Amino acid sequence: MNRFKLKVALYDAKCTGLKYSRTLKNIFLAQSTHKFLFILCPEYCGSTLLQEILSTSPVVSPNNIFGTREGQSLPEFREMVNYKKRWDPDYEYPWQDIKRIWLKYWDTSKLFLLDKSPPNLLRADVIQEFFDPSYFIIMVRNPYVHTVSMMRKNKMAIETAAQHAISCLKFQKKNHDRLKNNVLIRYEDLCDETEEVKKKLIRFLPTLGKLNTDKEFNAHRTKPERITNMNKSKIDNLSIQDLELINSVFQEEEEEDLFRFFNYPIL
Repeated sequence: MNRFKLKVALYDAKCTGLKYSRTLKNIFLAQSTHKFLFILCPEYCGSTLLQEILSTSPVVSPNNIFGTREGQSLPEFREMVNYKKRWDPDYEYPWQDIKRIWLKYWDTSKLFLLDKSPPNLLRADVIQEFFDPSYFIIMVRNPYVHTVSMMRKNKMAIETAAQHAISCLKFQKKNHDRLKNNVLIRYEDLCDETEEVKKKLIRFLPTLGKLNTDKEFNAHRTKPERITNMNKSKIDNLSIQDLELINSVFQEEEEEDLFRFFNYPIL
């Protein structure tokens, strides 16, 4: 078995252990009413940090606590869905089966059942139909930083990465306008105005209880750290040529309105 396959096998074993421990607990402690809570956030835009913060609440249960902490990374999900089509908005998911799987991983003694899979932002209107009642935290991050992350972590061409960042913002604007129960936050505000964002989240979900933001979080870093805005170092590493290529995508007239809505400047 090569290193990658071993890593996946170990990950799946941990997930299976989580499922069995929660299934046993759910037999005795499950409650009859739940609220389904979804973080709608593109990849590399802070969803793992937000999931960790929300998980400090005594009434929140995430469906995954390993790796990227995504419900769409659980082994049964990967077998059921064509993983290569996760970011195809026309690809339909078997949501009833997915819900059945996630309920095995959630601690159903908790009030809020949480998922943070990034491709959910493409399918939020359908999620709203299958998970009732559902609540959505719409999270965005500076699209220049999102572009840089897609370039470096996904080996994506710079213009393709910029187009993906814009596409995600468009879906998030649509989600904000159409979803019944939603609140919009920015990664930058979560890091720089943490207390205000906490208050905003608790106003949105009054039964959420206390959130602990005074601890160290993992959030894709090599070691746990306090909440820190990582944007500046990423943007500072962009060359003039990189900015010109990104802006060739961003500086279209319709995108300027999008940037203004989320309060991001075009550099």
